[in-house]
Amino acid sequence: MNAEVIAIGTELLLGQIVNTNAQFIAQKLADAGHNLYYQTVVGDNDKRLTAVFKQAQQRADLIIVTGGLGPTQDDITKETLARLLQRSLVKDTVALAKIQQHFEGRQQAMTSNNLRQADVLEGATSLANKTGFAPGMLIVDKGITYVLMPGVPREMKPMFEHVIAEYLTRNATQPITSRVLRFYGIGESRLADVLNTLITNQTNPTLATYAGTYEVSLRISAVANPLKTAAVLLDEMEAEVQALVGNFFYGYGETGLEARVIEQLKQKQLTLSAAESLTAGLFQATIANHAGVSTIFKGGMVTYATSLKTDLLGVDAALIAREGVVSKGCAQAMAEQIRLRTQADIGVSFTGVAGPGGQDGHPAGTVWLAISTKTETTAHLYHFNGDRQSNRERAVKQAFWLLNQRFS
Repeated sequence: MNAEVIAIGTELLLGQIVNTNAQFIAQKLADAGHNLYYQTVVGDNDKRLTAVFKQAQQRADLIIVTGGLGPTQDDITKETLARLLQRSLVKDTVALAKIQQHFEGRQQAMTSNNLRQADVLEGATSLANKTGFAPGMLIVDKGITYVLMPGVPREMKPMFEHVIAEYLTRNATQPITSRVLRFYGIGESRLADVLNTLITNQTNPTLATYAGTYEVSLRISAVANPLKTAAVLLDEMEAEVQALVGNFFYGYGETGLEARVIEQLKQKQLTLSAAESLTAGLFQATIANHAGVSTIFKGGMVTYATSLKTDLLGVDAALIAREGVVSKGCAQAMAEQIRLRTQADIGVSFTGVAGPGGQDGHPAGTVWLAISTKTETTAHLYHFNGDRQSNRERAVKQAFWLLNQRFS
């Protein structure tokens, strides 16, 4: 099916809300084997919304709409579409009962506009809203399938996953099987350049690159044909990709670099601790963003001041006087000391110059990372060229990459 996604809401046009729904739906459409040629964002205006619907009818047979199903006067999606399709609005009794029970249970007065959320297009299949009030709708009219869903992501996503995803799979003419490869240390433009021959000559499978935060993904998508299964086609294409850029590859799917390292630490039953200067706890906070890390993460220290590096962490003051805090020796000592003091298997340290100015003759972006184990301590020098925050984030990402390399 040829799909178009319409996101409704003036707040989207004003930049007050990021349209994450469009990205989510686009990925799901690609996974299910449907074409998505257009995405449209339109404000809460009946005239403009009607024009957008009419335009979509000319070029799509699947129109997916998010937003405008709420109780306020500017929530006009279903009213506008109802007029365009010349259909009435009727009450969804299940949704109506849910709304009434909500207010009765809280002993709150219910305003009449709340009842609008239970309205659905006549002849539509109602889509239960597990986390909100307004039901979604699916209706086929003159060969075009319309899907209406709430704009709130926590309401839209479960609705899509529970109902729409299966519908799309069932109605796909050419199911697509995809495999996502993840890379670090190579930019999107460089990756595309190295894979240029494969991309230029692609037919089936196809290749698409996606830039992430200091890393990049490659989606390989295949349509099964009578001669080979999709899995075989993916395997063959991946082998060609790995031969060209395999040294930057670290994993598959939705698992990012940090999550992969944490999984590896858990599998190997290894513990980790960190001593941070310029990153000021960002590495440890990144680890703590993942659930269940207490089994592998001992903790650490933020020793931003030189005095804390010596007094708290135990780095030799003579070493700092001789080499400075932005040095290989200081980074190694920090990693060793935090490992020993926390009795962890691995100690990681960060020292350097975040910016914007230089320090002790070192330009902004100078970073020393060190990793200490019971058998060795290694230090690595980097020169990042971003702003202050970017340099700190790059340092953290690079540390995870170094840890990943140890497990590969």
